[in-house]
Amino acid sequence: DKQGVRTNEKVRGLVTMGAIHRVPEDEATCVTRGALKNTDLRYPGAFLKDEGIRYFSVGGAAVLGEMVDKDLQDYKSKASRVAYNSYVAVAGRGEMFGDGVVPFEWTQLDGAKQFRLDGVVHSINEAGTTLPTDRWYGSENVVDQWLPEVLDDLQLRKNVSASGGVASALEFEGIKEWVSKLMNPSPEVSR
Repeated sequence: DKQGVRTNEKVRGLVTMGAIHRVPEDEATCVTRGALKNTDLRYPGAFLKDEGIRYFSVGGAAVLGEMVDKDLQDYKSKASRVAYNSYVAVAGRGEMFGDGVVPFEWTQLDGAKQFRLDGVVHSINEAGTTLPTDRWYGSENVVDQWLPEVLDDLQLRKNVSASGGVASALEFEGIKEWVSKLMNPSPEVSR
């Protein structure tokens, strides 16, 4: 009798940031070419929640998709136009609010603890530009908006030590550094 390792023995939780969690009304237009529908059919929503796995969905709400005149070249117009086209590809319609790539509603997994991050964009660049930004999912100041609550829910951050004193902030700083390196790898690592 061979028994495998249960998921909840190795995994406490899953965090998705800007991930697509809904199939568009017209399934033929789905950017995942059916992979999302297949995954949702086999493992709907927070599938392992009853086994103790916690789910967290982080979604940005920064850009309203609008089909604006191509002659308008200001930042807001470019971002709105790019978001509109991206939202159409993801959701089947473009006049929605989201992170500039994925509409907010599409980032929220059923059964997950949900985070709405106003002003946060999907890409490391401002939507529709090549200008770097500090308001994307992996920015330290953005990670600080959701990571502490996730760590608390997963019981990975201790506020009080066994002796009754306040635990060192080093535990949290170590996790923050790990997440920061994961989201912003150095050039040597990414080769």
